[in-house]
Order: sequence, then C-alpha cells, then structure tokens
Amino acid sequence: MLCCTRYSLQLLQPHPSFPGGATCSYSCSCSPPSSSSGNQHQRLHPPAALSPATSRSTPPLTRAPDHDEDGASDDALLALLRAHDTDAAYGLFSSKPSALPSSPTTASRLLAQLSFNSNGPDTFSRAARLLQSLRARGALDLLDANSLSLTAAAAARSRDARLAHSLLLYMLRQGLLPDRRAYTTAVARLTPPTKVLCLFDAILRHLCRAPLELVYPSCLPDAAAFNAALSACADAGDCRRFRQLFDAMSEWSAAADALTYNVVIKMCARAGRKDLVARVLERMLSSGLAPCATTFHSLVASFVGFGDITTAERIVQAMREERKDICSLLRAVAMDCDGATDVEEGAALLDDIVAGAKQGQGSDEVPLLPKAYPPNARVYTTLMKGYMNAGRVDDVVAVLRAMRQEAQTAPASRPDHVTYTTVISALVGAGDVARAHAVLDEMAAAGVPANRVTYNVLLKGYCQQLQISKARELFEEMVTDAGIHPGVVTYNTLMDGCVLSDDSAGALAFFNEMRSRGIAPSTVSYTTLMKAFAVSGQPKVAHKVFEEMGRDPRVTVDRAAWNMLVEGYCRLGLVETAKQVVEKMKERGVQPDVATYGSLAKGIAMARKPGEALVLWNEVKERCLEEADEELLGALADVCVRAAFFKKALEIVACMEEKGIAPNKTKYKKMYIEMHSRMFTSKHASQARQDRRRERKRAAEAFKFWLGLPNSYYGSEWRIEPLLDGDDQS
Repeated sequence: MLCCTRYSLQLLQPHPSFPGGATCSYSCSCSPPSSSSGNQHQRLHPPAALSPATSRSTPPLTRAPDHDEDGASDDALLALLRAHDTDAAYGLFSSKPSALPSSPTTASRLLAQLSFNSNGPDTFSRAARLLQSLRARGALDLLDANSLSLTAAAAARSRDARLAHSLLLYMLRQGLLPDRRAYTTAVARLTPPTKVLCLFDAILRHLCRAPLELVYPSCLPDAAAFNAALSACADAGDCRRFRQLFDAMSEWSAAADALTYNVVIKMCARAGRKDLVARVLERMLSSGLAPCATTFHSLVASFVGFGDITTAERIVQAMREERKDICSLLRAVAMDCDGATDVEEGAALLDDIVAGAKQGQGSDEVPLLPKAYPPNARVYTTLMKGYMNAGRVDDVVAVLRAMRQEAQTAPASRPDHVTYTTVISALVGAGDVARAHAVLDEMAAAGVPANRVTYNVLLKGYCQQLQISKARELFEEMVTDAGIHPGVVTYNTLMDGCVLSDDSAGALAFFNEMRSRGIAPSTVSYTTLMKAFAVSGQPKVAHKVFEEMGRDPRVTVDRAAWNMLVEGYCRLGLVETAKQVVEKMKERGVQPDVATYGSLAKGIAMARKPGEALVLWNEVKERCLEEADEELLGALADVCVRAAFFKKALEIVACMEEKGIAPNKTKYKKMYIEMHSRMFTSKHASQARQDRRRERKRAAEAFKFWLGLPNSYYGSEWRIEPLLDGDDQS
C-alpha cells in the first residue's frame, strides 16, 4: 500500500537558504495561531537542528542572552501581537533582529501573523526576513507547525514555491506534520512534476507512520490535495503513479470530485487514450457527480490535442444548442475508437477508472446532463487554438464574431484578452499582420484591455515581416498610449527584428534601453545581441558581448551562446579561431552539438580548407551522427564534392538517404561536370601518381553512378577525354 512504504528522510534535502522578497496573496478563514502548542502535539521524533548543508549535522543553537532588557522587549513584542498590531511588532523585531523574538510563542505568532497578513507587494518579504534571521541564529526550532504551515502556504501563493518546498521538507525532518492547505498549495505550484510527487509521497508516508492520536484531521489529505498530485502525474505522463494515487484516495477517505475527473481527462489525453476521454463524462454522471465548466473545457482541449477538430466542434455546437445528451455524442466517439487503439501497458491501467461508463458493464441508457452548459470564452478560445493549429485562420476569426454576437445574451461568451490574443496570434502566424493590428483596435473598441503578451505577439509579427519601423511605432503605442511596461521578452523580440533587418546598431540600442529601464537581460537577450554582431560580420564585438554575459551572475552561458560565437567566426572563414572557441567550450563542460558542427562546416567551406572537413566528418560520426541534420550533412557533402573527395562524399550522402534526407543530385551533377569532368586526363604522371589516381577514379566512377551520369559501372563507351593507358576500367 502506498502510504505504508518506509521513507528515508536522507533522500530529501532542503533548499540551502530561505529566499525572500516575494509578494503574497494568501488568505484563509481561520485566525493565525497564537501559541506553539501544536509544536509538541505534532512532533513525531526528536528534532534535529537545520543545517544549510545537510540534515545530519546538528550544530548547537545560539540564543540571545536572557537579559532583563531582552525579556522585556520580547514581552512587548508579544503584547503588540496580541493586539494585532503586526506592523508595530515587525518594527520592534527589525530594531533588534539578533535578539527578537526569543520565545517559541512570540516567534511562532509573529511569523504566523506576518504570513497571514501577506497581501501586498512587500508584506511576504517580512515573513521571509524573519525566517532568515531565525535561521542565522540557529533558532528555527522556536517555530511551531502552525506558523510554518501558514508560511509555506503563503510562500507558495506568492510564487515562491522553492521556499514553500524547503519549509515543508524542514518540517518533516523536524517531525512536524504540515497542515494540508500548506502542502496542497505547494504541490499545486511546484515544478517539475517529479519534485511534486516526491514531496507528496513524503507527506503521505510520514502521516502513515505517525501515531493516530497525534495526527490532527487538518493534516490529512483531502480531494484537493490528491487532485494537485494527480495533476502532476498527468503532467509527467506517469499512468502507473496516477493509478496508485487514484486508488489511494479511498484509503485516505478522500472522495473523488468533479475536479478529480477533470484531471482524469487530462491524464487520458496525455496517454493518448481518446476512447477513455470520451467515456469520462459518462463515468462522472454514473458516480453522481455533476460536471463543471472546466469539464467541458478539458474535453474540448483533449480532442483539439488529438487533432480531432470535428469532435471538438460537435461538442461546442451541442453546448451552444444547450443539449443535455452530450454523452451520446461521446459514446459514439468511444465506440469508433474501440479495437483501434494501440494501448500501452501503462495506459491500460487507466481503463478501470472509467470502466463504469463502458457498455456492457452498466446500463445501456445514456445519462443526461443535470443542466445545460453553454460554452464560455475559455471553451471557444480552446477551439480557436485547434483551428489555428490546423491553419484554419478564417475559422478563428469566424468564432470571434460568433462570440461577440452571443455575448449580447450570454455574457460568459464575451471574448476576453486571451481570446483576442489567440486571434492575433493566428493572423500573425498567417503573415497577415495588418489584419492582426485591426483586431487589436477592435479589442480596444470592445473595452477589453490588451496586455503585454498581446503586444509582444503583434510586435513579433511586424519583426518577422521586416517592418521594423511599424514595430517601433507599436512599441511607442504600447508604452505611451496603453501604459504597458515592456518586459525582457518585448525587448528580445525587437532585438531579433533588428537582427533580421541586419541592424546591429538598433539591436544594441534596444539592449541598452532595456538595461536603462532596470530590466535584467536574459540569456536570450545576450545571444540575440551576439547574433546581431555575428550576422553583420563583427565576431570580435560578439565576443565582447559573450564575455560580458559571462560576468553577469543573473544569466547562464549556455550552448546557444557558445554556438553563436562559433558561428560569428565561421561566417568570415576564421576556422582556426572558431576551433579555439570550441576547445574552450569543451573545457567548460559544454559539449558541441549539431549546430556547432554545422557552423564549422560552413566555415570550412568559406575558408576553402577541405582537409578540415574530413576531420570534422570523423568527429561528427563519433559524437552526433544520430542528431546530424540536413544542413550539417549537406554542408560537409558540398565541401567533399568540390574537393573531389568522392569516397567521403558517398559516405555522407548515404547517411543522408538513411535518414530520409534527399541529397540535391541536380546540384552535385552540375558541380561534377563543371569542376571534375576533365579529371585523370594527364598523360605525363609518375607511376605512383597514376596508382593513387586509379583509386580516386574508382571513387569518382562510383559517385557518377550515384548521380546517374555515364560511367564505367554502366559498361558505357562514354568519354570526355581519352583515359590514360594505365587506367583500367574495373
């Protein structure tokens, strides 16, 4: 059974610090805890002091001296907290952070109230600062389970999921059971899914081995907690783990609800089980659960993901007609899928979850919905995305018109900013930027404010169309008229537009403007600026940008940055310098990839150093032959054909054909006739040279055979020039 497996705390390590500075929107219906009584009742084993390096080290805790002055200050702090004057209490703590708070009751209550009142941009940073202060003093054991749980929940809601995760792991190591609201909120916001499931497993195992009399009901997982964990399983595509958690819900008396089955839809779609997706709604109704609006959005999104736009359209149309027999529509879809689905072993574990909806295992009567569910903006927008993926731009625009008409009688159908942004994205993808800008104007006329994402999409459209002047005008409109602050993605988009327009000075200007606004450049910002200088033939300037990137602690120099530097030198044929960069790249632990070798191949062609191509081809065969693409292999083949290395050329084109890449035979025929048709025609050569020439000739004849040119493999008498007397025809 899942919850009874033994668990080793040594597998979990906290984040080495408790970062602060985040904001919080946490609120709850209960009042903050006022004492540390829960600390003793919920402790399962003797605590160990928290160490930033390892949970096994137990340095002694340090305490502020018990002077009368400090004791009086702690009493004053507690009095302010009991009066709910949290601001004044925090001010008193700030005046003596190395001494206050000094008692468990005061420390727990201060942290709880600071977390409970986290409702502004700076308020949660107060709770984080208190944690940092207590940790620096080695006094984290002053805090009880209630205050730590409240803080973990507040941290997760303020998007500081790493801090929430660290706090929850610390509680488990200290033998404290967190409140379910705390770990549910953290599980719902943590990434990646494997990390989420590891945390949830740890909590279940600690609850399982705890004495029943010491476990509060508020610590036990409910449906919301399991739903968050099940969603993580769906994100990871882990059918086995999903089935285990779904079965464990009944063991923990957490009954599945509508949201649970919404996640089941998500999991079945992730597993490619269209047949099961079509049965989930019927399974919900047979379980006595009423679906919600999200259920139908999940269904439409699943079929859009399958590429089955027809079924998605039929579901939306049935919702528009306020039909209650949507299950009959889905049952027909499920019957069409029966016997046609190649079910993997893991995905087969999902069958029993929706087995109640299969014909033959229950009533043949199709259940009806308890009420009509007209489509809302979210459902329509999801259908739009399906049209967009299928390239049906006109249908995207038609759905927008239908939504605007329906909004007069059904406000839920009113297009929102996501809907308009989807339409603009579809038009930009189709290259119709002018029409996309018209939709932006319609959006403003409809009273739907555009956001930064909307403008970024349209800016990208103008940049891709090389209309950089209009992109600048839109940028000014965004900042001045709409009052929207640009972000790093905005500037990266504009810089990329400058690169496409061969305007390195413009890219540099946008980069400097971004920094003057206090916006930190990202890795993409640096690599885009490097690309601007590399494309314009200024690799040394690109190298200076690369060096500045290495000095910026906020970004990581990744493979893309190294590749951009290599490409800059290769564009000018500076192969030796590019090779030096590749060696430094390897020394830093970054291995070259297909893009790296592709740039080197182009540089070799530019520098007219065919011998380097042979060395590069051998390295490609060793390191990345499976990943080699048409651009890399084509560049190497071109160099070999031009240099009359026909044996290597045949190796490369054979590799291309094995990968399903069609070599350009027309180009190679032209190259051969223009460059090599008079090979082997000299009558004045030494015997050694004639022997070497004979081997090359065999390779040339084989290459001509591959091209379809007349050659000795055909037994033809075709000649351009008479062959040497010593050359045989075999």
